[in-house]
Amino acid sequence: MLTAFDWALLALGGLTIGFSKTAFSGLGTLVAVIFALVLPTRASTGAIVPLLIVGDVIAVSLYRRHADWKLLVRLLPYLIGGLLLGVVFLDSVDDVVLRRFLGVLLLVLAAMQLRSLLRPAAPTEGPGVVTAPSGPETWGPVRRRATAALAGGGAGFATMVANAAGPISSMYLLVMRVSKMAFVGTAAWLYAIVNVTKVPFSVQLGFINPQSLLLDLVLVPALLLGAFIGVKVLRRVPQQLFTNLTLVLTAASAVALLLL
Repeated sequence: MLTAFDWALLALGGLTIGFSKTAFSGLGTLVAVIFALVLPTRASTGAIVPLLIVGDVIAVSLYRRHADWKLLVRLLPYLIGGLLLGVVFLDSVDDVVLRRFLGVLLLVLAAMQLRSLLRPAAPTEGPGVVTAPSGPETWGPVRRRATAALAGGGAGFATMVANAAGPISSMYLLVMRVSKMAFVGTAAWLYAIVNVTKVPFSVQLGFINPQSLLLDLVLVPALLLGAFIGVKVLRRVPQQLFTNLTLVLTAASAVALLLL
């Protein structure tokens, strides 16, 4: 029997899902932490997936025109491959070891991105100054594919096993230096495709069942409220602040994975 405090935590989780779908996807992993505080692992996974899909429908309807389809198409094959690998190994993987591994990986990625943000900018004009292009636009095809494979495969595996794709894909989009709106548009389509793909596997594994769907129905209003708040917040957040907040939330999610 769930207590009033349990319901409050679950409502907070639903609100956070909505907010993360329309504003900061780096919050996604914290949702798994909130639900895990109330429900057993399988029950929490089963409750989260349908709510994620409701949030995906909202996000796609709002941001569908802003997606960077080049990045999306580059990621999807590796992401689906990682998801299938997660299905195969789901019963044999040690959840604690996996979450700690993902947490360490995300902290490393966050540290690399923070180092890039804090690095002093080179002078762009003056005697003897030669400006050279930098960033992902200068990468060769091998590096682009390798980065997409690492991010896509890792995100697919993480989302199937631990609902933890958000921070990995967020770091990838940050590294690729997409704009704020391209970020949320690309993430919206990416998560929608992945979460719908997860449904048959989640049903087969017993994660999604009539009881979990009834719980989701109760939490949908909180999710809708979170989505509404997220839309309002995103409009008022400058690009640099959006990048910094996403980085901080990703690092926080990594710490949550280490401590869960």
